[in-house]
Amino acid sequence: MSASVITIETKQNRNHKLVVRRPKSGLSLNGKIRVPGDKSISHRALMLGALAEGETRIEGLLLGEDPRSTASCFQAMGAEVTELNTELVRVKGIGLGNLLEPVDILDAGNSGTTLRLMLGILASHAGRFYTVTGDSSLRSRPMSRVVKPLEQMGAQIWGRDNNSKAPLAVCGQNLKPIHYHSPIASAQVKSCVLLAGLSVEGKTTVTEPALSRDHSERMLQAFGAKLDIDTQTHSVSVNGPVKLYGQSVVVPGDISSAAFWLVAGAIVSDSELLIENVGVNPTRTGVLEALEMMGADITRENEREVAGEPVADLRVRSSKLKGCTIEGDIIPRLIDEIPVLAVAAVFAEGKTVIKDAAELRVKESDRITVMANQLNSMGASISELPDGMEITGGTPLTGAELDSFTDHRIAMSLAIAALNASGSTTINRAEAASVSYPDFFETIKRII
Repeated sequence: MSASVITIETKQNRNHKLVVRRPKSGLSLNGKIRVPGDKSISHRALMLGALAEGETRIEGLLLGEDPRSTASCFQAMGAEVTELNTELVRVKGIGLGNLLEPVDILDAGNSGTTLRLMLGILASHAGRFYTVTGDSSLRSRPMSRVVKPLEQMGAQIWGRDNNSKAPLAVCGQNLKPIHYHSPIASAQVKSCVLLAGLSVEGKTTVTEPALSRDHSERMLQAFGAKLDIDTQTHSVSVNGPVKLYGQSVVVPGDISSAAFWLVAGAIVSDSELLIENVGVNPTRTGVLEALEMMGADITRENEREVAGEPVADLRVRSSKLKGCTIEGDIIPRLIDEIPVLAVAAVFAEGKTVIKDAAELRVKESDRITVMANQLNSMGASISELPDGMEITGGTPLTGAELDSFTDHRIAMSLAIAALNASGSTTINRAEAASVSYPDFFETIKRII
């Protein structure tokens, strides 16, 4: 059946058009899935491996475009990285403080994580000059949230729009320690400041208004950094300067990628999917909590710990969902999954309200406006809020011509919606999915 349901057309400009044709008789999803390695952990393993002394071995690395951008940037600054693959990647580190001046501009591609975290590292390399940029989408995204705390530490950074947008020029300095009270809960902001603090003499602290994902803290400690973590005040401190040492890292499956299948399994009738080897770090499981609030039938199996990260297999069965309110401290723990949660809400009974998620407007696209417009064109009932959406569920969706706006999470979320919409749906620029999930569409074909 899959060949008739899913087709991909390649245009002359290399943009892909995904066509989903749901049979009149319906469809169901069944099978086992292994999602790509966690993107956040993949980035950090490559970065810390490059900054460490000795060799770092990485198993299960995500092969998306974003980690490739990270690897390329650090190779340009002297780190040795073997060919990227899922089996084993070796990184020969150059040592903290020893990154070389690249002879060309560093290109972070579409990866905000690469650019924001790397700024903290570059700013602390005294006496060296770097220029960093990205694709058109990344050049439009605000970097002031990391530039401002770095400037408080003494960093010299110049760029467009009052030093807030790439291309950015960085002249490394001997930075000073600060206690930064972040106005938002953001793992990227926290990680950037902590990475800058690795080379600083003294104690660098970040306090957040709520808990954000803690992959940086876990991995920094594994590589030899000593951190002080206060979960009550949402504060993390690093005492520098430190030395990092190469480690063996096993990257679990990305829960952000698993989220698409969790929603698909929940909304498509007569479905049952087992998503294996998924990272279930408590700072990332907001999507599980939100789906459980909506009544999704999800169970954790084979729970274990791998390289300091909790892992489980997730089984999802189709169920009747109901609307709920998603807001407050849970938002930083599911910010990347909100587009596909909006799809779940469209098929839930009643009203779902998503609030406190204004950050979605400055992702790879304005994910609030894009998801509302695209799903509404299929017949959904979604109203935009300044910081989220109000979704009235229960209205059947009809196939339509859609666009990913070159945003990987939009492309995949719309594909999941199309599986449960009548008729034929076309998603333009569907190749955006390869940023974080190169085999996404092949996986759909396999489980139909």
